[in-house]
Amino acid sequence: MSKLFDPELVFTQIPSILQYLPVTLELAVIAMFFSLILGLIIALIKIRKVPVLTQIANIFISVIRGTPILVQLYVTYFGIPLILKAINQAYGTSFDVSGIPGILYAFLALAINESAFNAEIIRGALSSVNKGQIEATQALGMTYLQTLRRVILPEALTVAFPSLVNSFIGLIKGTSLAFTCAVVEMTAQAKILGGRSYRYFEAYVSLAIIYWFITFILEQIAGQIEKKMEIPDDAPETSSREVSA
Repeated sequence: MSKLFDPELVFTQIPSILQYLPVTLELAVIAMFFSLILGLIIALIKIRKVPVLTQIANIFISVIRGTPILVQLYVTYFGIPLILKAINQAYGTSFDVSGIPGILYAFLALAINESAFNAEIIRGALSSVNKGQIEATQALGMTYLQTLRRVILPEALTVAFPSLVNSFIGLIKGTSLAFTCAVVEMTAQAKILGGRSYRYFEAYVSLAIIYWFITFILEQIAGQIEKKMEIPDDAPETSSREVSA
């Protein structure tokens, strides 16, 4: 009679699953990078209240945050090839849709999804910057881009950092759905191992241990970085007059 649960199998499967850790991290890091860029652009559009673009940004955030990432992955994976095929038919082009690797669809879907959440985090952080300092930089003749780079972004990063770390951790766990785009990462590998031995429970326990360990390590690293970024309570506040001096 076979065991109901085989703890030895849990740990012997971990190395096989870890072989695909680079794929998971690649998905998360690249998607996070582009989501931060897009999120910053959206946040600046909303803060500056750019006509038309602000309304588009609001609709984008509402749609992306209001639909599951799994649905977005499916829409991206099946929708983009349909659009490209329609373009081929309309313009007589011969773009090879089948040649696009599935990981690109996963990158796109994850980055777009994450950007909607990061945009609100970044917008809140940018809005928290002291208005007096911004006025002081304007009095010094700085352009908005100079103010953004030298004053606003450094201070906003300190505020947004913990939330962005949480977003990144969530994104790493979200990469587990990339198998819907035919990407073999850790979750897909766990499914493959479970299918071979018909011990799916042990395979997913192995996967859970790996994800928990990655999250734990990231939390520890982020905690150390956050401590270094903290402004001491006894640090003197810089007034707008001192900044402009």
